[in-house]
Amino acid sequence: MNKSPSTLHDVAIVGFGPVGQLLSLLLGRAGHDVIALERWPHPYDLPRAVHFDHEVGRIFQAAGIAEEVRKVTDPVPDHYEWRNADGEALVSIDWSGIGPSGWPTANFFSQPQLEAVLAEAAAGQPTVTVRRGREVTGLQLGQEHVRLTTSGAEGEELIHARYLIGADGANSFVRSGMATSVTDLGFFYDWLIVDTQPHEQAEWSPMNWQLCDPERPTTIVSGGPGRRRWEFLRLPHESIEELNTLDTAWKLLEPWGRTPDNTTIERHTVYTFQARWVDRWREGRLILAGDAAHQMPPFAGQGMCSGMRDAINLAWKLGLVLDGRADAALLDTYTSERSEHVQHAIGTSMALGEVICVLDHDAATARDRRMIAAGADPQHALPPTPPPVLGNGVLQQAPDGSRAPNVGHLTPQYEVTHQGRTALLDDLTGGGFTVLTDGTGPLDALDATDRDFLAGIGATVVPLYQDSAPPDCYLDAPDGYLPHMREHGHVAALVRPDFYLFGAAADAPALHELVGQLREQLQDPADTTDRAPSPKSLTAIAER
Repeated sequence: MNKSPSTLHDVAIVGFGPVGQLLSLLLGRAGHDVIALERWPHPYDLPRAVHFDHEVGRIFQAAGIAEEVRKVTDPVPDHYEWRNADGEALVSIDWSGIGPSGWPTANFFSQPQLEAVLAEAAAGQPTVTVRRGREVTGLQLGQEHVRLTTSGAEGEELIHARYLIGADGANSFVRSGMATSVTDLGFFYDWLIVDTQPHEQAEWSPMNWQLCDPERPTTIVSGGPGRRRWEFLRLPHESIEELNTLDTAWKLLEPWGRTPDNTTIERHTVYTFQARWVDRWREGRLILAGDAAHQMPPFAGQGMCSGMRDAINLAWKLGLVLDGRADAALLDTYTSERSEHVQHAIGTSMALGEVICVLDHDAATARDRRMIAAGADPQHALPPTPPPVLGNGVLQQAPDGSRAPNVGHLTPQYEVTHQGRTALLDDLTGGGFTVLTDGTGPLDALDATDRDFLAGIGATVVPLYQDSAPPDCYLDAPDGYLPHMREHGHVAALVRPDFYLFGAAADAPALHELVGQLREQLQDPADTTDRAPSPKSLTAIAER
């Protein structure tokens, strides 16, 4: 075993799936020394996740891989429909067109292809080291770093890092070193997932739909370019073992016209859909992301999407801490913000699942009657859910200390024009913190301290104009930012690197106060060092 001192990395990431890959890429692009550890020696070459939404597309854009991702995805051209056993539409959700983030509303992909894009980009960063075939078997926390014991073909090795991120899935080893509890909602359904490659090039219409038949609820969706996925609910009289066979997969595909003559089955497996989350995602230098922090049913297509939101939220905060621009206490807002947001996704997924997974014929008939009477309108046919919004964290506060209105919501991305170039906003600014202003007037209220602070955190100031813009300013789209800002009485808005609204200002002095609030929140003196780890975390974890 190599016991000699190793390089002290800024961050060690355990798990090199999509979330670990994105974290490595984002932190590496910011210049941080990252080592990514993956227990398997080779990438997993079979499909798993298949969907991401417009917001995650914008995250890929921020990671500098927009064009590469577009090449391996199918944007949805039509509606996502639910139909009953008689073929009647129960609900129709418009997934076509461009979403608020400037990307297609819904996108389908094959995970091995997407992972290849992410992995290549991450490994291409000069400050990122990727070690496949290295399993973490022990961890111990010190005052200044985490020490990892790893094993692999070359034997055992010690690795040291200032922070450790567990992106190592539902059975997370990193989570086993934390004292946090888990909230489990007791939602369990088994589904047979069958990923296929049809031999013919066909246009599937609709591209994605749900058969709400109590005889066998079934999901039929894209699996990415050239692929289709079927998902079949396990019925009460079936065992997982008899459901999860190749013969069963072909029998279930036969009514859909799929046979070995026209289709190749890439994979069949049974997943148990669950709904749970870890109650605290950070303990000192240990942090969780993705499935290590939460699992949800796939009915809203938000499982991997939520992990990608974790990654960008954590990356900008951890980056500021590593750079000495913010105190370690900032990392606690990662849990408070993302946990509430992900609970919305879990709740929505469960609500949809409870509509889909109806096996009682009388209950299904009543459901169908209600949803058809609602005109298949998702606003009325589906259970009401609150809008997704961040929990308390790095967000503007009202004078009374409460949360200011409208903060914590995802902001849109429009095309703007700057110095003769028209593109999506993030492509012109490079991402990061963004200060949108109605012209240059509001900027007069910013003093030297404000400007130095904004420059220090890499913020871009975007003075917006309509019709024509002065040099170095930005020309807004006709239906872009300014109409919405003016409608709400705002002269400025401060957008975070993860595209959520930190806050807005009604006048120039309020912009000065807004920037001051952000400065205070990032430099909260309450936690000058990492919080004391739990007693469990201080103990070296025994080898598995």
